[in-house]
Amino acid sequence: MTVDQLSSAARRTRSTVTADGARQAGRPRVSMTARRHRAFYMFTSPWIIGFLLLTIVPMAYALWLSFTTYDGISPHWTYVGLGNYRELFSDPTTWDSLGRAGLFALTSVPLSILSGLGLAVLVNRPLKVRGLLRTLLYLPAVVPPVGAGIAFKTLFDQNSGAANGVLTLFGFDAVGWMADPYARYVLLMTVLWTAGNIMIISLAGLQDVPRELHEAARIDGASAWRTFRSITVPLLSPVLLFQTVTGVIASVQTIMPLLLAPVGTTGSVTTVPQSNYLYMMHVFAQYFALGRYGYASALLWVLFVLILIVTGIIFKFTSGMVFYNVDPEAKK
Repeated sequence: MTVDQLSSAARRTRSTVTADGARQAGRPRVSMTARRHRAFYMFTSPWIIGFLLLTIVPMAYALWLSFTTYDGISPHWTYVGLGNYRELFSDPTTWDSLGRAGLFALTSVPLSILSGLGLAVLVNRPLKVRGLLRTLLYLPAVVPPVGAGIAFKTLFDQNSGAANGVLTLFGFDAVGWMADPYARYVLLMTVLWTAGNIMIISLAGLQDVPRELHEAARIDGASAWRTFRSITVPLLSPVLLFQTVTGVIASVQTIMPLLLAPVGTTGSVTTVPQSNYLYMMHVFAQYFALGRYGYASALLWVLFVLILIVTGIIFKFTSGMVFYNVDPEAKK
């Protein structure tokens, strides 16, 4: 290659580098923080879109329905303002069903937490069959709710159920388990059936408790019960708070076991014993038996506000009883 050819190639190279530099200089530089923000929103966008379309939009639609007389079928409806809410607060059936739901939460949530914690303490011990025991105790929690409801309905059937079969074997009369006053106890059993979920969460909390604290308490002569009460339970308090809040929210919204174990039908909707006519069953009846979509939507919005209030009260009164390894209010 001659000197002239080398000079021409060098000039072309310099011009290319200059053009690339000019283009890069004209393009805004993206900082690392902006790139991280962009990646964050790209990865979370499916959830954000789903949350907006499947939660916020239906809630807004239900709020609009609560101000109308819409029945779900007819295109003719009337705007009634706060009429549904005024009727709601003056309806004794609504208050009775809400009271039953509250009573059910007061009984089912402590029983579920205590049973799950007891099972967690049991399977946390150094047993030879610990793995098998954990699996067997957790299996009911993965059974579909429909299957569990049908199983309990079959088990407690008055004519052919295994429960009455055992009673008659010992000379007792058959019991109508699906009718009052026994129906409420069957409902509690369906809740305790899924105690494996609470057991797993409590077990994770137990295994997070430092062993050094237990050893120090043992050296000081503390009994097993004193160690559990003074060390284990305070360190488990965040887990217990989580289970309490989620348990209350789930219990006041209980409806699936009621629909799967009815005592009959009235029109197009199932009927349940009076003791099991909880708030969500009242909402279900308003929606599908009476076609009062506006009134039922008002019921749901009142329940949503009540859940927020109860959750806030729980956090307020337990703020001084929950121990965190890391201060949740600390600033990073």
